[in-house]
Amino acid sequence: MTSIADLPVGRTLGDEARAGVHWGVAHALPTLVLRRAAGRGDLQARLIRVGSMGTEEVFDLVEQIRSSGPLYRSRLGHVATSHAAVRHVLTSDDFRTGLPTADGPLGRISRWSAPSTLHPVEPPSLLVTEPPDHTRYRKLVTRVFTMRAVERLRERTEEIASDLLDRMGPRAGRPVDLVEAYCAALPVTVIAEILGVPESDRGQVLDFGQAAAPSLDLGLGFRRYRSVNRALTRFDAWLGEHLDHLRRNPGDDLLSQLVAVREDGQGLSETELRATAGLVLAAGFETTVNLLGNGIALLHAHPGERARVDADPSLWANVVEETLRLDPPVLLTGRMAVRDTTLADQPVRAGAMVTAILGGANRDPAVFEDPLRFDVGRSNARDHISFSAGRHHCLGAQLARMEGEVGLRAIWQRYPDLRLEPGARRRETRILRGFQALPATLGPGSR
Repeated sequence: MTSIADLPVGRTLGDEARAGVHWGVAHALPTLVLRRAAGRGDLQARLIRVGSMGTEEVFDLVEQIRSSGPLYRSRLGHVATSHAAVRHVLTSDDFRTGLPTADGPLGRISRWSAPSTLHPVEPPSLLVTEPPDHTRYRKLVTRVFTMRAVERLRERTEEIASDLLDRMGPRAGRPVDLVEAYCAALPVTVIAEILGVPESDRGQVLDFGQAAAPSLDLGLGFRRYRSVNRALTRFDAWLGEHLDHLRRNPGDDLLSQLVAVREDGQGLSETELRATAGLVLAAGFETTVNLLGNGIALLHAHPGERARVDADPSLWANVVEETLRLDPPVLLTGRMAVRDTTLADQPVRAGAMVTAILGGANRDPAVFEDPLRFDVGRSNARDHISFSAGRHHCLGAQLARMEGEVGLRAIWQRYPDLRLEPGARRRETRILRGFQALPATLGPGSR
């Protein structure tokens, strides 16, 4: 099969001009608005700008916003931080995905100038479509990604984790980047096997995910914007070839089943299939990379909690839930009000944007006792909203939970003396939250 790197981008001068227009409307203009609002003390604008630095100041700002009440009114819209308000935004028919400018002049310019390749936050992506299309897509995909199918993968995931840890063994006395060697390698191998991606292409799929992760963000610089679009273009072309290959040579992987699946005689169109497969492939490992890195860091910082899990291994599943709650792999999401409504007893006008801070809802003291404490035995840790809620609840939630449990348990049981070293770096993304690098010394291994 042709590799992602070998495929031509194929952009013309006209494409470059349109790209400049699209970047200006979709990123440069919002950046200017954000900069001005942040300079005037707007907490939401400051949160978005600080989010790109990957610092812990993000949660300090979340708590400042929370202190103003369950619904903060900013120059950009509304911000929900309470558990109840965030859940309401995500589950109510009064809100949907999309932007208020979509039908205005800026929206028309953005659509005219947008790249023709598929994008994770553009239709027909499951992230942003609404019923009836969303209902049809999700029904077809859900038949393939069932809990039973995920549990059948548990033993294979344990084998992959063990193999990766074996490979890391000879480096036990030297620093190793856990993101590169383990946190990324585990989920990308699992999702690649699920989707029938040949081993020779998996490194490039990982490179794609890392290059395209900022595509969810607002306010990209032009160089980063072009880099993201090149990655999306190459991935789109590679994905088309991969799907053609599976049609000619179907396997027992789940993507082959998705290609063939039908509901009432109708399956996914080519565009819908590419969008869904691309989203599942990228989202199927990007967020799990963050979950594993965040979990390792939390357990390292709390040796007392790690000792509790050592004494009671049945807590490993709850370790995953508490990690998702306290340091979620996705910090926030957004919705638009489709009609005049109320949220947290405050009026919200039709067309207004509401930013739902998942990381804020997960630290709501009205729901979680001592919410800033990492507690592996927390009885209601699973009440977090890190996988969203309602019709856009994460399709891969069960897969992420299983991989998180297997991955965290395996590395700490194999290397109980693992020590994180200076040099850890957070990702410079506003929506996805995780580590770009996590250097560690493993210490002597233990079976």
